[in-house]
Amino acid sequence: MSGRLIMKLTVAEAAAVTADVSTFAFAHPRRPALPAWVPGAHVDVHLPDGAVRQYSLYGDPAERGLYRIAVKREDAGRGGSRWLHENLKVGGEIFVSAPRNHFALNADAKRHVLVAGGIGVTPLIAMARQLAAEQADFVFHYCARSRESAPLVAALEALCGDRLRLWLSAEGRRLDIAALLDAEAGADLYVCGPSALTEAAEGAAAARGWPEARYHTEHFAARADAGFTPEPFEAVIASSGRVLQVPADRSLLAVLRENGFVRGSSCEIGVCGTCECGYRDGTVIHRDVVLSHAARKTRLMPCVSRARGAITLDL
Repeated sequence: MSGRLIMKLTVAEAAAVTADVSTFAFAHPRRPALPAWVPGAHVDVHLPDGAVRQYSLYGDPAERGLYRIAVKREDAGRGGSRWLHENLKVGGEIFVSAPRNHFALNADAKRHVLVAGGIGVTPLIAMARQLAAEQADFVFHYCARSRESAPLVAALEALCGDRLRLWLSAEGRRLDIAALLDAEAGADLYVCGPSALTEAAEGAAAARGWPEARYHTEHFAARADAGFTPEPFEAVIASSGRVLQVPADRSLLAVLRENGFVRGSSCEIGVCGTCECGYRDGTVIHRDVVLSHAARKTRLMPCVSRARGAITLDL
């Protein structure tokens, strides 16, 4: 897989929109148009210390001159959001990748149900913008603690009108995801937000036999698997028959790299999808939060996924 284009962009706009969320807009210093994207896409933001963070684009894809992201400051996180809040100023520069999309709208859907929690609104507001422009059948459920803590709520109200449902826990209004799924059978469901929301939605969908092709989600963080114990395995390279040993304390991605197989990577926690590769046979232990069940039959994320015994990689 070839690496994505990485551009040095200028901070064109920076604004605080809630107590802990700021929005940023990036422009190319010389070119009027940035690489195109569609709703659901994210970009990699490269920090000065070498760290890379993924942020969904929330703007209008037709606005080709700017990439817009919203960042929630997480003081207990890995430090990326804190650095952006403290250091990104208008006129500054930062490296940003071309967009990638693992969370696209289903063009064949008859009805779209968008469910966002907090900062998870970012990819979904771009989807709502497209659906509204196409006069598609959709509804937007937005969950937040309060109106004051809900990023981009005013823009969403203007965009969605009576298709927006606000669920504010401080006012005693909470979304019943199970009841929503019962009422929306036949629709396509899109969910983005904190793990409590995505896990509740996944559980409710599984209990109802919701078709995988009509369930779409994006996660903020790696899947929690505190009880997982990695074991060593073998990786066979299909093109040459070469066998690589993957120790329990090393990732498949790291072993591939040290043996000359260059793989692009970004998050290295199974969230961004950059290092995706194919496999032909073997039992894979999938630990990413990107690939669908269908894709997992032939694809894996070597940064986090492992195998039992041996696996043949399509390399």
